[in-house]
Amino acid sequence: MLEMRNIRKEFPGVVALDNVDFAVLPGEIHALVGENGAGKSTLMKILSGVYPKSSYEGHILINGETKQFQSIKDSEKAGIAVIYQELALIKYMNVSENIFLGNELAKNGLIDWDETHLRASEVLDEVGLKINPSTTVINLGIGTQQMIEIAKAIAKKAQILVLDEPTSALTETEIGNLLELLRSFKSKGMTCIFISHKLKEVFAVADRITVLVDGKTAGTFKTEDLSESRLISLMVGRELTQRFPPKHNTPGEIALEVSNWSVLDPEIPDKVALDNISFVSRKGEILGISGLMGAGRTELILSIMGTWGRRVSGDVRLFGSPVSVRSPSDVISAGISYLTEDRKGSGLVLIKDVKENMALASLKKRTLGGLIDCDSELIAVEDMVEALRIKTPSLEQLVQNLSGGNQQKVAIGKWLLTEPKVLILDEPTRGIDVGAKYEIYVIMNRLAAEGMSIIMISSELPEILGMSDRILVLSDGRLAGELTREQATQEKVMTLATGGK
Repeated sequence: MLEMRNIRKEFPGVVALDNVDFAVLPGEIHALVGENGAGKSTLMKILSGVYPKSSYEGHILINGETKQFQSIKDSEKAGIAVIYQELALIKYMNVSENIFLGNELAKNGLIDWDETHLRASEVLDEVGLKINPSTTVINLGIGTQQMIEIAKAIAKKAQILVLDEPTSALTETEIGNLLELLRSFKSKGMTCIFISHKLKEVFAVADRITVLVDGKTAGTFKTEDLSESRLISLMVGRELTQRFPPKHNTPGEIALEVSNWSVLDPEIPDKVALDNISFVSRKGEILGISGLMGAGRTELILSIMGTWGRRVSGDVRLFGSPVSVRSPSDVISAGISYLTEDRKGSGLVLIKDVKENMALASLKKRTLGGLIDCDSELIAVEDMVEALRIKTPSLEQLVQNLSGGNQQKVAIGKWLLTEPKVLILDEPTRGIDVGAKYEIYVIMNRLAAEGMSIIMISSELPEILGMSDRILVLSDGRLAGELTREQATQEKVMTLATGGK
């Protein structure tokens, strides 16, 4: 049995965990849920040894024995393995090398590659992967890479497996395979801690659920004793009767027009990745872009922003005027801004503070004679923090210390300060909780009501249906169809996305 008792952890100006109690039974799948900033990841970083014993108060017990982890190695020796949302694989090493990285199999001081490949094959078989252990990781899909991370944990003989948002980048089929794998681990006596914002998956796989709210334990419940609505109210501390806020926007004139857009794949010579796509977005409208993974949703937008592929044909117009797409700066200067789906990797500078991050994209607007107008910059950032209701102790707070929802608001604010006519949001609520999602939706609706053209890419069908005025569905690099808000259903969107009519 794993017990974490009276865990208290502070960061400068913030109490992240306040006397948290968390207990997991042997051989169960135990979900840990809560809004972003509730303390889930911090609690797991204590369990994994990322934060050493000297940095927090409280106790960790495994089978009644007190443990003091000063490093990740200490935690791993105790049988704990954590798989984070950002995968920790070395992309240019092969599968075998990744599985045994830091845990190499040696003979006479040299790595025994025959034994390494043999053992790698065995653990890959345990997780249901039929791939060559000599395959370079960069050539594998995200779903396969996720399974390799789990294989690493198996190779270390982990008894407690922690998965932090493991399905955020997986397809429905890959999610089903992962959940089935967790059930098979449970049948073999392994303990799993499952952290996810996708409540459907939590209810599908968890035996019990612990809820954290503002760094405190709100309670532990048997899954069968909770409904989804009850769990949401526990997480956000209030009843959330609507997933999506009411809309008050009225679509107007055409803002962005893309015509006959065809683009070659940058990696595969002569492959047409985007084939003759045409669409428009209007002032005061939220245009949803849907499709299965690999359909070309993000690639379409990145090619329009001038960062992906080689254009074969097509034009982009903003309020009737041609837009140069030779570089992102050309597109942004014209009035089109893009919020990346990867806020931590390319959307924010995590080791910089709120003010620096938010002002980054609009420096030209506040520069005169090569000098930044610091007063103007400060006022603009302060106003945006207030408008977006960003929770931060100060503008000097490092972005990495904010919750996922507040990080996303900072990223949105950064692009709003460029004063765009068209704002493109790629997976705007990925990795954030239901309460923070609602706040992002309110911001999107307000911007649309004020006349901005919003384009939203999302892999979540309820989000596409709940927020879009119109929906474009891509399939295999082509525009498969367009649906109005009134026409759209999950069945129609999925039919188009899978190549049907």
